[in-house]
Amino acid sequence: MLYPIGIQSFETIRKNGYVYIDKTDHIWRLATTGQYYFLSRPRRFGKSLLISTMEAYFSGKKDLFEGLKIADLEKEWIKYPVLRLDLSGATYSSLQVLSEKLSAFLAKYEQQFDIVAGGTVPSVRFETLIEAIYHKTGLPIVLLIDEYDKPILDNLHSDDIAESLRSTLQGFYGVIKSKNDFLKFAFLTGVTKLGKLSVFSALNNLTDISIDQENGDICGITENELRACFSDSVAEMAAARSLSVEACFTRLAKMYDGYHFHPGAPGVYNPFSLLVALRKKEFGEYWFETGTPTFLVRFIQQGDYLLEDITSNGVPASKLTGSNYEKPDVITLLYQSGYLTIKDYDERYGLYFLDYPNNEVESGFLHSLSQYYLPIMEVRGEFSVYRFIKDIESGDVNSLMNRLTALFASSDYQIKGNLEAAFQNTFVTLFRLMGQQVGAELHTSNGRIDVVLESASFVYIIELKRDKTPEEALQQIEEMGYDKPFLAKGKKIFKIGANFTTKNRRLDSWKLAD
Repeated sequence: MLYPIGIQSFETIRKNGYVYIDKTDHIWRLATTGQYYFLSRPRRFGKSLLISTMEAYFSGKKDLFEGLKIADLEKEWIKYPVLRLDLSGATYSSLQVLSEKLSAFLAKYEQQFDIVAGGTVPSVRFETLIEAIYHKTGLPIVLLIDEYDKPILDNLHSDDIAESLRSTLQGFYGVIKSKNDFLKFAFLTGVTKLGKLSVFSALNNLTDISIDQENGDICGITENELRACFSDSVAEMAAARSLSVEACFTRLAKMYDGYHFHPGAPGVYNPFSLLVALRKKEFGEYWFETGTPTFLVRFIQQGDYLLEDITSNGVPASKLTGSNYEKPDVITLLYQSGYLTIKDYDERYGLYFLDYPNNEVESGFLHSLSQYYLPIMEVRGEFSVYRFIKDIESGDVNSLMNRLTALFASSDYQIKGNLEAAFQNTFVTLFRLMGQQVGAELHTSNGRIDVVLESASFVYIIELKRDKTPEEALQQIEEMGYDKPFLAKGKKIFKIGANFTTKNRRLDSWKLAD
C-alpha cells in the first residue's frame, strides 16, 4: 500500500495510486449550500490536501474523481477560474517577506490570465485581478487560501512586526468581502482564529465550520475509515509488533485517535502520525518530530496558567473559536493547535470540557514543557526520571524532596512569570513525565490542595508556600483535612510542607509531617 505521507496534492495521490480517504461528499455539500467558509485544524491534519481536492473539483477535473462519492453527486463539472494562495513554506520575519509572497501569488495569475498588474499595493492588485478574470472568462472565481494565519503566528511575540503584517493582510483579505459579486466560492484554512488579533474583522462574512458536527471528520481519519481502508496494514503492524490485530487497533487508538471537533462528531485520528506508524510498523511520537509548540510553551511559561486548569475547566464555544479575544488565550491556542480537544459537553451551561486527545500529544507536549521547566534533567544523571520514580515508588520522601530541592536550585533561572504557577507546573510536568498520577489545585470540601501525587502504595500531599515556612504549609494541610479524601484507600499518606522564596526563586525548605 502506498501511504501519501507528506503528499498534499490530490492529483498526485490519485494518479500514482496512493491511498485516499474519500472526503469529497463534504466538498460537494459545502460547494452547493454556501459560498464563504473558514476551517481551523491543527498542523499536519490534511488541510492542504483538502484545499488541493477543492482546487481539482472546481477546475472540472472529473477524471480524478472517478469512483469517489462526488462522482455520483456532481452533474455539471464546470471549470471555474481558481486562485490558490498558500502562505505556508515561509518564515515571516518582516513585512517584506509577506509582500514578496503576495506579489508572487498575484504575478502567477496575472501571467496565467494575461492581465496587467493593477499597481503595486497588494490589495489593489488583488481587486484588479479578480475583476479582470471575471470579465475575461465570464465565470465567477473560486478562491482558496491555505494557512491564512501563518504570518501572524510567526510573530505572536513581535508586536511591531505583527501589527504591520496584520494591517496588510486585513486589506488584502478585505477584498474577498468587497468583491462578493465576482466570487463563486471562498475557502480559508488555518490553525487559529483569534478575533481582533487576526484579520477576521475584514472577513466577517465567512462561515466558520471548525466546530460544526457535520464537518467534524472533514479532515482526519475515523475509526470506521481506518478499519475499512487499512485493515491489512494494521494486521501487518500487529504481526511486526507481536500483537493481536485488535490489540494493535486499541494501541493505535490510544496513541493517535481522540480528536473531537464537535461533541457529537466521530473521533478522528491524526492522519500524519497514523500513516507514519502504519508505514514504519512502529508506535512513535511522529507529530512532534515535525515541529515543537515553542510559542505555546512560551505562553504557558510566561503567563499565570496552571496546567491542571487548562485541562479541567469548562469553557464556552467562544474560547474554542477565539472570536471574542483581542489577545491570545492559551486554551484557545492549545485547542486550535491540536494539543487539547473536546472530551465532553454540558448542554445546559454551554460549556466544553477539554483534555489531551491521546497519548502521543500528552507525552510530546509534556516533554516540550520539560525543556523549559526541567532543562537540566536532559544532561544531569542525578536528576534522571528513573531516580525520581524509584524514590516515589519506594516511599523515600527524603531522597525525593532533596532531589527536587537540588533540581530547583540548579534550574532557578528558568523559573519565570508567575512564581506559584511556575512551581506547580514544574511539579506536574515532572511527575506526569514519570507516568505518575498527579494533580494540582485539587478541589476538596475545605479547599484546594497544591499538589497530590499518588503511586501504587503511597499518597504524597504537598502544600506550597511562598516566603513563609514549611510549618505553615503543614498547618494548612492539617486544618483543612487535605488527607481525608485519601484515608479510605489504605495507602500510606505523606504530608509535606514546602516553601519557595521570591528572592532566590527556588525551593528553600521542606518538612515532612510526623
